[in-house]
Amino acid sequence: MKVLHVDINHPLIIEQFSELGFQNDEDYSSTKEQIEAKIEDYDGLIIRSRFSIDAQFLDKAKNLKFIGRLGAGLENIDIKHAKSLGIFLAAAPEGNRNAVGEHALGMLLSLFNKLNSADKEVRNGKWDREGNRGIELEGKVVGIIGYGNMGKAFAKKLKGFDVDEVICYDIQGGIENENARQVGIIEFQNRVDVISLHVPQTELTIGMIDSEFLEKFKKSIWIINTARGKCIKTSDLVAALKSGKVLGAGLDVLEYEKASFENMFTDDNLPEAFQYLINSDQVILSPHIAGWTVESKIKLAQTVVDKIKVKFES
Repeated sequence: MKVLHVDINHPLIIEQFSELGFQNDEDYSSTKEQIEAKIEDYDGLIIRSRFSIDAQFLDKAKNLKFIGRLGAGLENIDIKHAKSLGIFLAAAPEGNRNAVGEHALGMLLSLFNKLNSADKEVRNGKWDREGNRGIELEGKVVGIIGYGNMGKAFAKKLKGFDVDEVICYDIQGGIENENARQVGIIEFQNRVDVISLHVPQTELTIGMIDSEFLEKFKKSIWIINTARGKCIKTSDLVAALKSGKVLGAGLDVLEYEKASFENMFTDDNLPEAFQYLINSDQVILSPHIAGWTVESKIKLAQTVVDKIKVKFES
């Protein structure tokens, strides 16, 4: 098989494909149009997020048998059209779920203990202990929306923190395990102190966290989002932060990200809501790196290799 790699990944993916007898071609600089013009020559494509794989691209890929995406989701691929063409899709949520779980927990603990603001103040010569008095995770109800690979990894990290309970909400039934109890949306909104988002980006999840949704929560809440930025309406989140409905937010992803997850600051005029986030001590931001560790780079590549190996050796 001839495989085209259009994003740089851990070298093990090329090494192990070579061992399987695959021909590996690398092209990390051509435009999408240039790749599209030659994709018919390839049996496999390995990508992260450099460009979207739409129906037009797939129709040109007349011999494509698989696409491996080194990431958790497949939202940059026209999944329905790819499957109609018999193309095998291999994502790798198993590869970075541990990293995401740790990052979400780190954001939550940083928010609770005001580590970002305290660090800035000390560096600027301000020693304010009372103003930086934190709160504890013990006794809180943590709610997870989306209980797949990432949600389960985060729930596992919460063991040992003596939380009151971890509950989860998901459109699929029967997914609870020993680390979280699945509940309906009404119980979820009545009980949680913390929301952690772990959903894919779909038509159902885009904009799901808005003012109407947030106002239904009985308590003031904390929000962690390591999933996809477009799941939260940023302007509504800012309104909730201002009103006190949301006490703090840890955002690894943002509504304003580019499709390639790069070049956040290329626009001259950033939205007013984003300006509020970057100036707020109630908010911790990171550049879509929750699943971006030294270890996950290896695991992501290995997961894709393993899935493709099983598929095409069977």
